[in-house]
Amino acid sequence: MITPLNPAMAATDPPPVMEARRWLAGVNFPPERPLINISQAAPVESPPLGLRQALADAALNNPDAHLYGPVLGLPALRAEVAKQWSQAYGGTVLESQTAITQGCNQAFCAVMSTLAGAGDEVILPTPWYFNHKMWLDMQGVKTVPLSAGPGLIPEAGAAARLITDRTRAIVLVSPNNPGGVEYPAETLTAFRDLCRAHGLALIVDETYRDFDSRSGRAHDLFLDPDWHDTLIQLYSFSKAYRLTGHRVGAVTASAERLFQVEKFLDTVAICPSQLGQIGALWGMQNLAQWVAGERAEILARRSAMVSGFSALPDWKLLGCGAYFAYVEHPYPLASDALCKRLVSEASLLMLPGTMFQPEGSADGKRQIRIAFANVDQAGIAETFRRLAAFKG
Repeated sequence: MITPLNPAMAATDPPPVMEARRWLAGVNFPPERPLINISQAAPVESPPLGLRQALADAALNNPDAHLYGPVLGLPALRAEVAKQWSQAYGGTVLESQTAITQGCNQAFCAVMSTLAGAGDEVILPTPWYFNHKMWLDMQGVKTVPLSAGPGLIPEAGAAARLITDRTRAIVLVSPNNPGGVEYPAETLTAFRDLCRAHGLALIVDETYRDFDSRSGRAHDLFLDPDWHDTLIQLYSFSKAYRLTGHRVGAVTASAERLFQVEKFLDTVAICPSQLGQIGALWGMQNLAQWVAGERAEILARRSAMVSGFSALPDWKLLGCGAYFAYVEHPYPLASDALCKRLVSEASLLMLPGTMFQPEGSADGKRQIRIAFANVDQAGIAETFRRLAAFKG
């Protein structure tokens, strides 16, 4: 007999990226049409040589790199995050208001564990980042969908109508995953004011902040001297420094909140990877110019995506930025069925909008996410050639 499963866990959807990879089983891709995998937002190349050398040197010569470290992360990395965030956003962030985690997903789980439990509610704009929804489902927290609507920019006024006495937080991702859009500063300010008025937390996931197309700071939230009473910011080192396998993320929040976060982290991973943190710190201190080049390349690929869809008039580009294009397809079949066909008939692996919307959503059936950062401009051109040739 199989022992019982946690009902909330059993009812949670499987990881979408892993589910999509299963579609590849048994499919033979012809040599002239190899698979183009644009399903996951992750760098596919190694970190730059200097960072790899820093990792190797630490592995060989720093005994502490192989030991447990502080639960909330290396003090030097926390201090660097505080310094750079203060400079970038124009406000004041203290080392005691930062913590390092095993990736940004763990950062989300950790802070959410301090905010909401079974029966509570959290507002997520749709289309949403599926791992956020999965964690809430597994914890018995009700996800309240907030339709982002045209332009994929959520509105604080619409969110206000969804708040109940069980609401604990609103979560925003900017630049957005999966939509790609960059939220205007005034949008984030409006959500901050709404959350403060209702005693809620505003969680802003800025995993893709390094690839924002705008110059200057993306928002003014840290200019508020009392930002820490409402704002919780999340970040990942995976994208900017190609450290996906090292799992390093960050939380910026009140010191009181991080005291509670420490309890979660100590029971899950004890401490973040020492080597990963050493790599992240070296990257922050030495790779500003290199990251600027990475950003320029991503912006060039974004431009190629926008131009490509102008040649596909039956498709509708809903949002494009950071690592993603979010589109509406023109075919009568649902996006999950369409994406499975595109694997075998066009050698394209993409994620359907059904993975980013509530179950049964009509919008989700028409939408697809394309993680274009995984392919160069030649690959983007080939993607459009295949989409144009596909007969749905």
